[in-house]
Amino acid sequence: MNIIWLGHSGFRIEIEEAVLLIDPWLTGNPMFPEARQAEAVAGATHILVTHGHGDHAANTLRIAKERGIAVACVHELSEWYERQGAQSIGFGKGGTIDLGGAKVTMVNASHSSSVDFKGGDPVPAGSETGFMIAGEGHVIYVSGDTDIMADMGWMGEYHAPDIGILACGGHYTMDMKRAAWAARKYFNFRTVIPCHYRTFPLLAQSAEELVAGLPGVSVIEPEVLKPIPFGAED
Repeated sequence: MNIIWLGHSGFRIEIEEAVLLIDPWLTGNPMFPEARQAEAVAGATHILVTHGHGDHAANTLRIAKERGIAVACVHELSEWYERQGAQSIGFGKGGTIDLGGAKVTMVNASHSSSVDFKGGDPVPAGSETGFMIAGEGHVIYVSGDTDIMADMGWMGEYHAPDIGILACGGHYTMDMKRAAWAARKYFNFRTVIPCHYRTFPLLAQSAEELVAGLPGVSVIEPEVLKPIPFGAED
């Protein structure tokens, strides 16, 4: 299994028989080298979108149409993608879908969601979400944009994720200290990967506070397009 950062909150997760693109914002993303877009999306089987904001979903429609792959997301947003001519898999919080052998469960997040399309007014896009992705002996928690939630308590106990991909750059989401507190209180992660940081000056530029707040946990500051490999024993 490989987890590959695409900058900001974008990831490529190669798991089971699936290649999942999570919130793939590749055009206009200051962290992503646009000349390497083909590399980022090669072999992708599905796109997972946590919510409709442009820094997560701006390129989803184009990628889905070009590659002929489905967008899996909350029901209301999936209907919007269908109206734009893309394939979609709409589901809801608590629902689980099988994507190439990887089991993806939608879970709650605390943020907002809308689509900005061709310069028009923002269109409401259902609810913001996160995902639990299970496969190859691991459960990955993709937090999506969120603050700390009491829901993390049952989510950590029920799904028991060992890898956390946490949006923790502050201002729009929980910051590094809050993410570390949530990880200690609600989860038993072996590995934490921060995201939604370094992209803009407004966001945290390092994960030092996250590392300091999670002794005994492997906190990996990702590098764009550099695979983070995991075996079943990791």
